[in-house]
Amino acid sequence: MAEAVLEDRFAWWRESTTAGRKALAAASCGWMLDSFDVMLYALVVASLVVDLGLSKQTAGVLGSITLLSAAVGGLFFGAIADRYGRTRALIWSMLIYAVFTAACGFAQNLVELAVFRILLGFGMGGEWASGAALVAETWSDRHRGKALGIMQSSWAIGYALAALVAGIVLPWKGWRAVFFVGIIPAFFTLAIRRGVEEPEVWKRAAALPFTGAKNGFRRILQRDLRAKTIAVTCMNACTLFAWWGFNIWVPAYLSLPRSRGGVGLSVHAMSATVILMQVGMWFGYVSFGFLSDRFGRKRCYIAYLVLAALLIFGYGRIHTPWALVVLGPLLAFFGTGYFSGFATVTAELYETRIRATAQGFTYNVGRVASAAAPFTVGSMAQKHGFGVAFAASGVAFLLATLCWVWIPETKGTTIS
Repeated sequence: MAEAVLEDRFAWWRESTTAGRKALAAASCGWMLDSFDVMLYALVVASLVVDLGLSKQTAGVLGSITLLSAAVGGLFFGAIADRYGRTRALIWSMLIYAVFTAACGFAQNLVELAVFRILLGFGMGGEWASGAALVAETWSDRHRGKALGIMQSSWAIGYALAALVAGIVLPWKGWRAVFFVGIIPAFFTLAIRRGVEEPEVWKRAAALPFTGAKNGFRRILQRDLRAKTIAVTCMNACTLFAWWGFNIWVPAYLSLPRSRGGVGLSVHAMSATVILMQVGMWFGYVSFGFLSDRFGRKRCYIAYLVLAALLIFGYGRIHTPWALVVLGPLLAFFGTGYFSGFATVTAELYETRIRATAQGFTYNVGRVASAAAPFTVGSMAQKHGFGVAFAASGVAFLLATLCWVWIPETKGTTIS
C-alpha cells in the first residue's frame, strides 16, 4: 500500500519528457548558482561595513544598485530569449554573473565594488527570465506548477550553500575569498550548452516572422493585457521589496552586536541560522508548486503572503537566538515560497512569442521598485532599529495581496 502511494506521488515526474527534465535541471542549476553568487554579498556585508568603512545606508545602496542592474538585465535577456532562444540567454547570463561575482573579491574601494555589483546584477536578472520560460514550455499544464516550484526551490539551496561557504571561508580567508568562490557557476554552462535543447514550442514560434522586441513590449501593454500586466508588475514589486528588504539584512541583523541593533551571533552561529531558514524556504518553494496545482495559483499566493506578513512583524523584535531559530524557517517558508507561482502565472498569462519578454518585464520592472528596499530598510534600521525596518517588508506583503483583484486564476491553462 505504501509503495503504491509513493509511486503515485512521483507519477508527475514519470509523465514528464526527457527534454523537460533536462530543462528543469539546467534552469534549477542556473537559479541555484544565481542565488549562491548574489547572496554572498548579504553574508559578508557586516565584514564590508567594517573593512571598507561603509555605513548601513551605503551598504544598502550597493544592494539597491545590484537590483536595478538586475532589472535592466532581465528586460534585456527576456527579449534575447524570445529572439535567440532560452538556452543561449541562460548560458550568457550565468557567465556574466559568475565572472563579476569573483571580480568583487578584487575591489579595493567602494566605486570598484559598485561597478562589479552592477555588472553582476545584469547577469543575475537575465538568468531568471530565461530559465523560467525554458521550464514552463517543456512541462504540461497539469504539472507546470510542480516543475517551476522545484526550479524556484533551488534558490534556497544556493543561499544555504552560500551561507555554508561564508561560514567556512569568511573566518579563514576573509570576505575577498568568499567572492572568489563565486566563479564556480561559469563551469556549469558547458554542460547546459551540450545537453539542453530549445523547447519545441519556442522553435515553432521562432519559425514565424520576427516582429522585434519592441513589439513584444508593446503587446503586453495593449488593452486586453494591460490591466493584468500592471497588476502582476505591481504585485511583484511589492513581494520583491519585501523579500530583499528582509533577506539582504537578516545576516547583518543576526551578526551585528546588540549595541548596534543586532542579535550578536558569531559568524558560525549566523551561518547555521541562515542555513536553517533555507530549509524552510526550500519546503515553501516546493509545497507552493504542489498546492497551486491542486488548489489554484491565486488562493495559494494570497495565503502565503498574508502569513508571511504576520510572521515578519514579529521577527525583527525578537533577540532570543532559540526563538529566531524556530521562527526563521517558518518565515522563510511563507515569505519566499510564493515565488514558485510567479513563473507559472506569467507563463500561463502570455503567449509563447512574447512570454520571456513579458516575464522579464513584469519581474524586472517590479525589481526596479524593489531596488529601494535594501537602502530603505538599512536607513530605517539605522534610525529606528530592525523591528521597525522589517515591518516595512510586512506592509509590502499585504499590499501585494491587493494586486490579485486584477490577476485572474490561470490554473489549467495549456501553453501552445
